[in-house]
Amino acid sequence: MIIIGSDHGGYELKEFLKSWLEKRNMPYIDCGCDGSSVDYPDIAETVCRKVLKEPENNKGVLVCGTGIGVSVSANKIPGIRAALCTDYYSAKYTRKHNDTNVICLGGRTIGAELAAELLDIWLNTAFDGGRHALRVEKIKKLEEKPEDE
Repeated sequence: MIIIGSDHGGYELKEFLKSWLEKRNMPYIDCGCDGSSVDYPDIAETVCRKVLKEPENNKGVLVCGTGIGVSVSANKIPGIRAALCTDYYSAKYTRKHNDTNVICLGGRTIGAELAAELLDIWLNTAFDGGRHALRVEKIKKLEEKPEDE
């Protein structure tokens, strides 16, 4: 299941991506917004909490004006590995090497067609595992470390 959400700065791109998903018969849940002004940390949290409910089956898509705000917010939630993607290589390798579960896109920084291509690459790229799995485990351990260590 694709869990998608945006703030007002990413609303138009989110709507485009929803249409793109529908044309491919890919199910999604829209977590907002409806075009009105909202705070991107709230949308990021809503999407990410839904992704974490079924982490083996769910992937998240977050859009704000630049993609940076939702990326920073999403990565504060333990278990989320979100990546801002602006090019093909990043979209592919963030899945292959980092096993990201949320892609972040900028509604005001990249075009809709490029965003759809990046989403397609990201959704259809598998995690390589192997030595990369060890690195992802180290990322997970960072979430568990107390501040004084």
